[in-house]
Amino acid sequence: MTPLFTTSPSDRSLGRIPSGVWALGFVSLFMDVSSEMIHSLLPLFMVTVLGTGTVAVGIVEGLAESLALVVKVFSGTLSDYLGRRKPLALFGYALGALSKPLFAVASGLGLVIIARLVDRVGKGLRGAPRDALVADITPPHLRGAAFGLRQSLDTVGAFLGPLLAVGLMLLWAGDFRAVFWVAVIPGLMAVALLLFGVQEPAPCPIRTWANPIRRDNLIRLGRSYWWVVGIGSVFTLARFSEAFLVLRAQQSGMLVAFVPLVMVAMNLVYAITAYPFGKFADTVSHNKLLVGGLLALIAADLVLAAAEHWSAVLLGVGFWGLHMGMTQGLLAAMVADTAPSDLRGTAYGLFSLAAGCSILVASTLAGFLWDGLGASATFYAGAIFCVVAILGISLAPVGRAGSAIRDA
Repeated sequence: MTPLFTTSPSDRSLGRIPSGVWALGFVSLFMDVSSEMIHSLLPLFMVTVLGTGTVAVGIVEGLAESLALVVKVFSGTLSDYLGRRKPLALFGYALGALSKPLFAVASGLGLVIIARLVDRVGKGLRGAPRDALVADITPPHLRGAAFGLRQSLDTVGAFLGPLLAVGLMLLWAGDFRAVFWVAVIPGLMAVALLLFGVQEPAPCPIRTWANPIRRDNLIRLGRSYWWVVGIGSVFTLARFSEAFLVLRAQQSGMLVAFVPLVMVAMNLVYAITAYPFGKFADTVSHNKLLVGGLLALIAADLVLAAAEHWSAVLLGVGFWGLHMGMTQGLLAAMVADTAPSDLRGTAYGLFSLAAGCSILVASTLAGFLWDGLGASATFYAGAIFCVVAILGISLAPVGRAGSAIRDA
């Protein structure tokens, strides 16, 4: 991909972020409104309407999220091979939008699983090409801010979705299926905006290698990149599916119609903090910011483990959102900083593959801990993984933004 750099290295203002990044941010916003309207209610729908257990919720969530992350490997490497990002991203968003009606008509766990997996395949197809496209069109000195902005707009959608779900649940007396049908609309809006509102740079020539993940390409990614992958994997072990935040809120006595507010609270903090911390990441030590994010997640886990009232759950969820704002855009920027430009799609895909394996293990383990030892054990285990991640970061060879250590 040929980046279109039109800004000077000294210009770090929000207004100088490329328009394509803004457009991709609003595409993410609309799709997240659609997805979170469903996902904020889905654990309750499965438990109360379909009669499934908590372990089933954990397994479904783990399979769905890990599948999305694994699929990113193939979409990322294919985008490198073709030299094009937008077509794959567009197909992924379209698949996500078309999966939404399946939730509304589901009468059993089987169709819910199919819908969830189709939705997450769509997410996997679009994720790596979209992130690589953000890196392609953004000057290096603005990458932290650009990823933070996209993540912030994405997260605005992630708290508007549950907020709409709460309002519609109250308006329609707890009709889950009616809310699921409404979620189709913003999903289609996301597809239309990407189709007509985003242009990518001229494609690079088609790659000559047949296997995008050849051994020499893996070596080219370098040691610093693989440290980022390792740290990201441990992060994912520490942060299992957010479905357990929803279940924790219900357990604390919150009315079912108001349970999606926990996702509103988490994503509101996430949205507010993602851009400032992304911009901050352009000037400070990545390691220190990652450790700060893990300390916020430890605080979240400890508060949620001890919570006996819904107000304490909201406090813990707020710390969870702070952790997300501090780390998610930063990790995306670190991948871009440590990977060769012609392998960025592959780099994001492999990063997601490692995270996908971790989230499957984490969410399944969380479900078993919840059923066997209670909710507190689930969150205490998350705190322990955070400590492991902090120890790993202390050994990581990644330094200040814009000057990540690369292999000679």
